[in-house]
Amino acid sequence: MSVILVTGSKGQLGNELQQLAGLYPQFSFHFTDVEELSITDEAAVQLEFEKWKPAFCINCAAYTAVDKAEENIEICRRINATAVGYLAKACEMHSTKLVHVSTDYVFDGTKNTAYTENDIPNPQSAYGSTKLEGEEQAIANNPNALVIRTSWVYSSFGNNFVKTMMRLMNEKETLNVVSDQVGSPTYAKDLAAAILEIIANSQLRTANWHSGIFHFSNEAAISWFDFATTIKEKIGSNCAVNPIPTTAYPTPARRPMYSLMDKTKFVSTFNIALKPWQVSLEACIKLLK
Repeated sequence: MSVILVTGSKGQLGNELQQLAGLYPQFSFHFTDVEELSITDEAAVQLEFEKWKPAFCINCAAYTAVDKAEENIEICRRINATAVGYLAKACEMHSTKLVHVSTDYVFDGTKNTAYTENDIPNPQSAYGSTKLEGEEQAIANNPNALVIRTSWVYSSFGNNFVKTMMRLMNEKETLNVVSDQVGSPTYAKDLAAAILEIIANSQLRTANWHSGIFHFSNEAAISWFDFATTIKEKIGSNCAVNPIPTTAYPTPARRPMYSLMDKTKFVSTFNIALKPWQVSLEACIKLLK
């Protein structure tokens, strides 16, 4: 039975993978988080691969505190970049197929059309810079690696925009939400399902494995304000949601103003349909309720 090693299993994506693992009895899953495996320890990574000999590795581990990363860039780099290199080397050594998850923050957000995989990255934050370094480490140390960039991730697990909005809308009469940053939400459950489908298909036929960089999110081109107002509607809140410009809500890390990603390459390569963001959001809210 092929082993799938999952790092960062206590995060949003890792938890969703755990929920879906039972649908893939042909695989043996080995879920790890920092307590079981510190991916910043190269020797520990090598020992883990020697012990489990995984056929696949899904790296969900990341330093995702975008604003804190500005002050903790070295820690951020160790997790988001250096450790990815360790995993990629181990995958190359053990003939393990690597799936590494990256972010829309590798782009500067100055375009007004969707970013393709051929667009040149230009990160504007420590988080974005280290995630780009992670992509480079993955591909340099394992040319067969599959890198999936995603955006605006939320889930019924962990801390995220959807859960924060639901809580605040129950506590406050009014909320101000940025309306001039445009992108696309990603329900982590949809991303987890897509990754497992890619892995399952590649096991059936080796030619089904495709390396390189791909973009994935739900279908949308919305602002955070649009996202918030839809959450309000779906939970039936009376909270007033007001649009504000980014300049009215300064943060330590600079966010891309426009980070919509083109998913054509992903859909055509893997033949996996993308769900509309409203459908996925409703499914997540039902779970949270």
